[in-house]
Amino acid sequence: MADELGPLLELLDLKDERRTGWELRDIEDPESVAAHTWGMATLCLVYADRVEVDRDRAVTMALIHDLAEVRTGDIATRAEDGRQAVSATEKEAAEREAIADLLSPFPDEELHTLWEEYEARESRTAKFVKDMDLIDNCLQALKYEREDRYDGSEPNEHFSEFGNLDEFFATAAPRLQTSLGETLFEQIKTEYEEEIGRPCQLEGN
Repeated sequence: MADELGPLLELLDLKDERRTGWELRDIEDPESVAAHTWGMATLCLVYADRVEVDRDRAVTMALIHDLAEVRTGDIATRAEDGRQAVSATEKEAAEREAIADLLSPFPDEELHTLWEEYEARESRTAKFVKDMDLIDNCLQALKYEREDRYDGSEPNEHFSEFGNLDEFFATAAPRLQTSLGETLFEQIKTEYEEEIGRPCQLEGN
């Protein structure tokens, strides 16, 4: 058990790893990766039964899906061509190496299996959990917009193609795979559009 304390303390560093997408947009006091994970797990908790997937499995998958970022950092998904800092292949390889090492002190092979299932995005559970990942981003964008947590009056080189926090909706829209995800997305987008007073832009200029 004592040999597990070091790895546990490293995993807890996720509480201090800020979400890159919000930092790029100069959000005041942006959420951590761990906070995002909690939001996503909560969505899985309340909606798993509605889509008839195993709740425990979905919540566990949500809790481990970003653990590798304690080593790799949070690499933001961008909507515009050419804006991605690291290729999908490089990101996947780095995260796979990190997760294998991070989980090695713990004997539960199911954790690694669930991480791989999430990455494959082929099972109903993985598709649902990924949609909750995207929906949590959209909910957070709506929250930040309502709370006026950024200064939109100044140009921002990282978001030159999109106004306000539209890019977070633009990255989510084409990746949703479940009817529940699409329904929640439309509800959140409608609220967001009312907040910003215009249609949400889902494609770059």
